[in-house]
Amino acid sequence: MFVNFSDIPGHENIFLDYLYEFENVARFFKSNFRNKEEFLNNFKSVSESNKTDRDKLVTLIKDQYSNISPSDKTTHNLNLLKSKKTLAVVTGQQLGLLGGPLYTIYKIITAIKLSNYLSERYDEFKFVPVFWLEGDDHDFNEIRHVNLINDKNEIQVFNYGQEIPEDEDRGSVGFMKIDPSINQLFEEITLSIRNTEFTPDLFYNLKSFYTTDNTLKGAFKELVFWLCDKYGLIIFDPQDKKIKEMMVPIFKKELTDFRKHTETMVGVSAELEDLYHAQVKVRPVNLFYNTNDGRFLLDPVDNEFRLHKRRKRFSYEELVNLMDTEPENFSPNVLLRPICQDFVLPTAFYIGGPSEIAYFAQVMPLYEFFDVQRPVIYPRSSVTILEKNISSIIEKYNLSLNQVFWDTEILKEHVLASLTDVTIENIFGEAKEKIDIALDQLKEKLFDFDKTMSEAGTKYRQKILNYLDEFRGKAIDSQKTKYETTLRQIDKLSSTLFPNGVLQEREINFVHFANKYGNDILQKIFDEIEINRFEHQIINL
Repeated sequence: MFVNFSDIPGHENIFLDYLYEFENVARFFKSNFRNKEEFLNNFKSVSESNKTDRDKLVTLIKDQYSNISPSDKTTHNLNLLKSKKTLAVVTGQQLGLLGGPLYTIYKIITAIKLSNYLSERYDEFKFVPVFWLEGDDHDFNEIRHVNLINDKNEIQVFNYGQEIPEDEDRGSVGFMKIDPSINQLFEEITLSIRNTEFTPDLFYNLKSFYTTDNTLKGAFKELVFWLCDKYGLIIFDPQDKKIKEMMVPIFKKELTDFRKHTETMVGVSAELEDLYHAQVKVRPVNLFYNTNDGRFLLDPVDNEFRLHKRRKRFSYEELVNLMDTEPENFSPNVLLRPICQDFVLPTAFYIGGPSEIAYFAQVMPLYEFFDVQRPVIYPRSSVTILEKNISSIIEKYNLSLNQVFWDTEILKEHVLASLTDVTIENIFGEAKEKIDIALDQLKEKLFDFDKTMSEAGTKYRQKILNYLDEFRGKAIDSQKTKYETTLRQIDKLSSTLFPNGVLQEREINFVHFANKYGNDILQKIFDEIEINRFEHQIINL
């Protein structure tokens, strides 16, 4: 079952146009992900233009696997990557706690299935799925929580560690060591969720990844490896010093030509603001520099560069020299990251969600500046998992799939209205209308012999309407009591399918379903996902 994205609240127009009215956004993206006739030319351009030493790249990635043993399928894909005729289908994500929201899994599955789909259809090329570990991100507060449905069928937020003040920067998330509070997190989760036959094994594995001798990046990588290695997924760590050495030409060109880059991106962003919105604020220089105090943007000041909100300054020559001697301390921001990614990897497709598609509209001009071939931006699969008990609620109240994405209170009103002949809103709406008419008539008759009665009438009108609202509130409470079971079921439906007013995939963590159905649930999702429909998919369990 599928639902058009335009029927689900919360999606930006630029994303909807990208999916369904591409001609409206063609000037920002160039390549239409639906136009398969263009694919072969794109593949040839990426293959011929990518200057990366393939043997060196594969050796470095294999070194990143030194402490784990990849499957035969992943090893095969790594060896394929040595050939100029092998292209990458890339996706990536922040290092969300316990894997982050479900859509991380869906991005990976899309990359894997698209790689398989393309390899079967193009004899001249092979395609391998690559997951880019976004460890350079520094927003710890954004990835420190995990959302699960507790044993009361409510969305519960579980937090790891302490929130970092906005004015404090502790550097890249990927290098953060896991502290002992992780044990408290696991204890809180296991006490709050429903224990099943799968709970012990699931949390045994999770605890083996999230240990105090590991980093957030290391734990995330082990989790993704555990779930997806059997499908041949290549996990790529761009924070590796030797990988950063490969990015140095991009770093240097950005530092040298930042004014030209910024001017162009400001122009594109202004155009986007007029038509849609600009997803990312344009900065003067798209580079961060890491120090012992944190990770800071480079700001141009006079003829030098200063760390953002810090006094530390560098000359252009000093920074260029540091790029050669300590490249690991430099990292791209969100707009330059795709350029670094596609400079190092032979990227034919990038799998992105709605927000990424929006910021790629800003990024595209940079590809020409850096002489890097643009990948095709392919929408990730979007999924809601529908369990039998939730499906029965939908059937019981004769709801459509579109209606489950309504605001919870509106959905409740709709369901209650369907269960009664007359709604409370209608009853009290009619009463208010009659009272208004009666008071107007009374005011008009009294005005003839005492003009001051007009003001008194206004005051008493308000009192009467206030009493009516109070009466209405009591009636609603009474109705809720009568239909308490119904309202609980609607709350359960919303918290599972449209939690906090957003899609399930953006809120709930994979652990919720793995705990209920075991890890085999991933294979079920993998088999069911259709990567060529470009609508929101409902998968029934």
